[in-house]
Amino acid sequence: MSTYSNVKFLTSAAEPHQLAPDLGKEIAFAGRSNSGKSTAINAITQRAGLARVSRTPGRTQLINFFEVSAERRLVDLPGYGFAKVPERVRIHWLQLMEHYFNVRESLVGLILIVDSRRGLGTQDAGMLEWVLARDRFAHVLLTKADKLNRRDAQRVLRETAAACSDTSVTVQLFSAHAKEGFDEARAVLDRWLN
Repeated sequence: MSTYSNVKFLTSAAEPHQLAPDLGKEIAFAGRSNSGKSTAINAITQRAGLARVSRTPGRTQLINFFEVSAERRLVDLPGYGFAKVPERVRIHWLQLMEHYFNVRESLVGLILIVDSRRGLGTQDAGMLEWVLARDRFAHVLLTKADKLNRRDAQRVLRETAAACSDTSVTVQLFSAHAKEGFDEARAVLDRWLN
């Protein structure tokens, strides 16, 4: 059984002072709205409903902390992109995430969720630059890989790896529906948290 099957919700933060204590190690999950971020978290942890899944982009509006074990956390960040929210809410999310990345000493790495049908976008590249500037690890999950044929999936994987070749960023294909890439993703989490 996965060590992630015992993950439990810890707390949510809408403001910087509400962030979980900055102790131990944590891994953040980020991605565009509708990239499959919550679905990927649930699949990796084998916990349906741990992270809220919705057909409405932008459902994750808080920074959600999940406890893996004592002082080991997974962090679900608000999605960015085309979520239909007021501009003031979008600005607040940006400020909260900027604060999070700038102050969290316990942050060891970022799992960047990218829809494999769309590929790495400008905002995704910016997110990688942000985390790499803080000397943290980064790993790209190319989600919804089951929606592509094998040739196109491999092409997207090659193109994304090439785009990240000047960095330490690693890349993989992932599909919650086809149960593809779970072990590889968990191995990354294990390496970073231990």
